[in-house]
This record gives sequence, structure tokens and C-alpha cells, in this order.
Amino acid sequence: MAQSIEPNIADLANGWLKNYKLDYKLEQEFLNTEIEKALSDYFTKNGGTGANRPDAKLLLQDKNLNYFPILIEYKGYKGKLVKLNTDDQVENQTAKNQPNFKNINSFAVNGAVHYANALLHHTSYTDIIAIGMTGYKDEAGEIQHEIGVYYVSKSNLGAGQKVGEFSDLSFLAPQNFDSFIEKVKTLTLSQAEIDKLKAQREKEIDTSLVRLNNDIYQNEKGLGENDRVYLVAASIIATLGIPGKVTPLEKSDLKSSIEEGNRDGDIILRKIKAFLNEKKIPKEKKDLIVRTLENTLTTENINKVIGGESQLKRVFTKIVDDLGIYYKIGLTTDFTGKLFNEMYGWLGFSQDKLNDVVLTPSYVANLLVKLARVNKDSYVWDFATGSAGLLVAAMNEMLDDAKRTITSPDELVQKEILIKAEQLLGLELLSSVYMLAILNMILMGDGSSNILNMDSLADFDGNYGFGKTEDKFPADAFVLNPPYSANGNGMNFVERALSMMNKGYAAIIIQNSAGSGKAKDYTKKILTKHTLIASIKMPIDIFIGKASVQTQVYVFKVNEKHHKDEMVKFIDFSNDGYTRTNRKKASNNLKDTNQAKERYEELVSLVRFGKSKLNIFTEQEYYEGTIDPNNGADWNQSAPIDTKPTLQDFKHTVSEYLAWEVSNILKHQNKEDDGLGK
Repeated sequence: MAQSIEPNIADLANGWLKNYKLDYKLEQEFLNTEIEKALSDYFTKNGGTGANRPDAKLLLQDKNLNYFPILIEYKGYKGKLVKLNTDDQVENQTAKNQPNFKNINSFAVNGAVHYANALLHHTSYTDIIAIGMTGYKDEAGEIQHEIGVYYVSKSNLGAGQKVGEFSDLSFLAPQNFDSFIEKVKTLTLSQAEIDKLKAQREKEIDTSLVRLNNDIYQNEKGLGENDRVYLVAASIIATLGIPGKVTPLEKSDLKSSIEEGNRDGDIILRKIKAFLNEKKIPKEKKDLIVRTLENTLTTENINKVIGGESQLKRVFTKIVDDLGIYYKIGLTTDFTGKLFNEMYGWLGFSQDKLNDVVLTPSYVANLLVKLARVNKDSYVWDFATGSAGLLVAAMNEMLDDAKRTITSPDELVQKEILIKAEQLLGLELLSSVYMLAILNMILMGDGSSNILNMDSLADFDGNYGFGKTEDKFPADAFVLNPPYSANGNGMNFVERALSMMNKGYAAIIIQNSAGSGKAKDYTKKILTKHTLIASIKMPIDIFIGKASVQTQVYVFKVNEKHHKDEMVKFIDFSNDGYTRTNRKKASNNLKDTNQAKERYEELVSLVRFGKSKLNIFTEQEYYEGTIDPNNGADWNQSAPIDTKPTLQDFKHTVSEYLAWEVSNILKHQNKEDDGLGK
């Protein structure tokens, strides 16, 4: 193998930086405390602990006074600039979703992007420039070099985007830097690219969560199921911070002191209180959250110092190291959905109760929201909210609609505040699950104001839980995945919620036996006041990891009595376009194998507009028919099979018969030929 010319490459590049009169720092030199600490806290290029040391680093400011860390990595071999995957993304992950240390160590850009992710994880910087440079000597002994410049940010989920082609580093020079940053800011990702990046991050999240759970379960003794959930919630809230008001809690802030009031649990609790205060969380809710977390954070055992470190600090460190980057880069539902699915598994429910709290997959949650016709002006509630996945989906839909339709920036800001503060309401009885819902909504931008720890059937009066407590919540959209062990498979929640609404639409996913007789007392009552618009048969394996349960989605128009001649849209959605696997080691448990995205879009259109939107679906999958409002057990219908023979059927049968006759004649002829002598 040729000898590395990395020193030559370093001299060339550093010479440029010196000529540009830039204050660059070499690998052993100090840039600033925040960056150096982040590089030290992040796992190294070999996967161990210790310092990450870019070959050169700078902190440059643009005309808008925004700072951009610049991290540069040098190599000295031909072909060692960058290693990309099949999607042309920097390949820093293996097929098993672990860091690809071989690539990170061997390729200049891959190493620089690794350093950039350290800053995304552990600093307040959200926009970083990662530069790789390598080269070799040609046959004439001349140095040939190549440069890779990548933009690493929250907007591209830390994956990095190539900025352009560069032959030197003069784009960093003061006279050129502003135009370079303007170019960087024009970089965009297509929806397909974003989807691929999110899918990759989801795989990484799965790996991190399983590793975290196994580590805490195996190595951290004395922690109950609820304790583990509360520790994750507390750690994440404490490290979120609020720019300019509440600094994120750092691992170094925990001193493992035994001094009363300054134990690690006390410090985390103070940070949580500061965060909730700045978020203007209602006092009653804040007190409930603090009280719930305090029971775990302040216990003697978890704060006991052994070997200079408390168990709490050790667990906090594991949580921040394993999960920090995913909620800091803004993965929203992709992160929280995975987090809560895993954390549900930590909770010690009975089997029946565990089945009751199974999470609705995000794509199904989005479907229910669209079927309930949620928009920016909707008031949405959920009577068995779990970890608030349905409300998160509703909030996203409302915010997206607001962005599409409101042209005034000031009006948009006010509308976004109103959506989060007043247009969402959820009810969850189980305290451990309720805490997950609160955390979920906080992570999502905080629509937690009206997430209530209450029995929706017995205690809820229809009023706001906080703030406007004397006012009725004006619900006009209802989404639900109820506990199937409840009365009528959970149809009691539906009847209760609809009875408290004056208008709007509802979309629920429920065990299909609710519509075929098991919930007749409720279904008949519902039809006296509300219209069944659609009945949708869902795939039997839609809840991965759980026992196969046949579910149905029912869509209602609120406060309009169902008439016997009302046409109901019956849709067989057993083939939703996704192929699922329950194999734990599968790289992807959900694959679009048959136009899944398009099928979900067409389903929404069919429910709203009818047969005219029929395209992908067949007429055997889409059927319009009536139900008997006094029956309540005929909600799960399918297209009737027409047994009347057609002329074409007759011709086909005759054709088959004649073919059979000819075949027999020929066989007989062949036997006679075989009997002839020579």
C-alpha cells in the first residue's frame, strides 16, 4: 500500500486557512468549552471513550451573527474521501444499525460527519460544516487532492448533505463565507430523502432503545418498571432546556453529592421545575408531574454514592448518551413513537392490560386523523389517550394545515399557540402511561396543556382540565384506539364521547367484534344520534408484536341520526400495501411492497367522496350498502358475490368442455396407434 501523505495534505489545507487569516485550531488545541466538551463526551471513532479530535476546527460567524462550527478531517490516500451508502448518504451506520467504525476511521468526510454529530448531540449548535480532504502523489510526484464539504444539521437529521464541488477552502475566507452560507441554506431534501433518513434513524433508535433497556434491566438493580419509565421521562425533560431561559442539564452538573438538597435527584428535579415553569404548565399539572417523578428521583438507594457515583447519575448518563441525539435533532413522532413502544414493554402490565395499551402505529394514527377531517380549526379529543400518539398526529395535521393556509407570520404564531394550548384534549387513567403522554407532548412542542390523568367514563365532565375550566371543550373531532377489554370492546368510550359532541366527525379503530354483535347495546344507541359513514376492515397483523386481532375502523358523522337508507361505505383494507414482519432482527419490520402510501391516500378519498375515487381498489374491496339501525351487529359487511352466470361464463365453460373432448379423442387415437404392428 502506498505511503500516506496526510502530513502534506494537512500542510496544504492549514496553509490555506493561514492565508485566509482564519483563527483555526489544530487537533490538540482548544476552540471553546462547549465544543471541546461535546467532542470529549461523544463516543470516539473507535467506539470507546476519550476525546474526538478533528485535525482542524474553526468557529465562524456569518453576517447575521450566527455561529457555524467547521470541523475538518484529513487523510492521505487516494479514494479515501468519502464512503456513501446506496442512497448516496454518508455511510456511518452498519446494516445492524451500529456505528460503522471502519468507515468513520478510514474516510475523511465520514470522520468529519461523526464529529459534527457529536456537536448536534451535546451542544446548542444546530448547523455544522463537516469537511473531509485527502490526496495522493501521482506518477510525476505531484500532490493531487480532493475535498468533500457537507452540511450537518437538525434539518437533515444529522446525516449530512453535500454542499457542492470545491478545489480549495477559500469558501471559508471572510469575503466568501456569507455567500457560502447562503448556498448552504438553499439545500433542501425531497420528501423521499427525508423519509429514507427517518427510516434509517428509526432503525438506529430501535437499536439504542433495546440496548438501553437491556443495560438498565441487567445492570441497574432495585429499579421497578415505573422507575425506569420515570427516569427516562425525567432525564429527557431535564436535558431539553429552553433557549435563553433554562440551560439543559449536563452530565457534569450531577456531582453525586450526599448533601441534602444537592443530591443528583434534587438537581434533576430543580431543572424539571424550572423547565415546567418556563413552559407555563398549569400549577395543578406541574405539581402532579413533579410529585410523580419525585417519588423516584429522591429515593435513598438511587442517590446513594458508590465508587464516587450515584446510580441516578449512571442511569442519566446512559439515557443521554443513547437517546440524546434523537430528540435533539427533532425526530418528533419517529422518535417518540419508538420510544414509547419500547417503554410500554418496560411496564409490568398483565397480559390483558398490556394488550389494552398497545400503541397505534403512526401511519394508522395519521389515517384516523384524516378520516376525522382534522384541520387547523378542529378541536380534537381522545378518551383513552395512552401515550398521546393520536393527539400528536392530530396536532401535526393541524399545524401543517395552519402553515399551508395562514399567510401572516404573526397570525401563524398565534394559531400555533392556540392549537397546542386549547385545541387538544386527552384522558388517560394509568399514571405511568399518563406520564408518557405528557413527555410525548412536551417533546412534540407541548400540546400537553389538556392531557388529563382521569377516568373519561366516570370523572370527566367535558370541560377543559386546565385554564378555561368552566368552559366546555368544543370537540368536533374524535379519534380513539380504546382498550379492547372494556365494555363492548371499548365501544363504551365511543358512545360516551359522541354523546358529548354537537358536531363533527369521529374515526376509531376497534376490535371488529364490536360491530358484529359484541357491542350491540352501544352500537344501536350510537346510531340513534350519529351516522356510520364507513366501515373499514384493517390488516390482521397491524399491531406488530401483539396477538393477531382483527380490527375495524369506523367513521361517524356526529349528531346526525343514522337512517336505514343511509349508504355505508364498506372497504376491505386487508391489503394496505405494507408487508410486516415480527422478526426482532429484521432490518425493517414495515415495508411498502404494494403502493401503501397511495392506498392510504385513496382510502381517505373513498370515505369522503365515494366510488368516483376508485382507482387502486377493486370493486370487491369497495362496496356501498345499508345497515339496520335497530340491529347494531351488521357493521362489518363485504361486497356480495354475484353467482348469476353470464354469457361469458357459458362460453368459457363450453370452451373448456370442448377442449376436454378433443383431448380424450386424441388420447384414444394415440392408444390405437400404439397397438399397430411393424
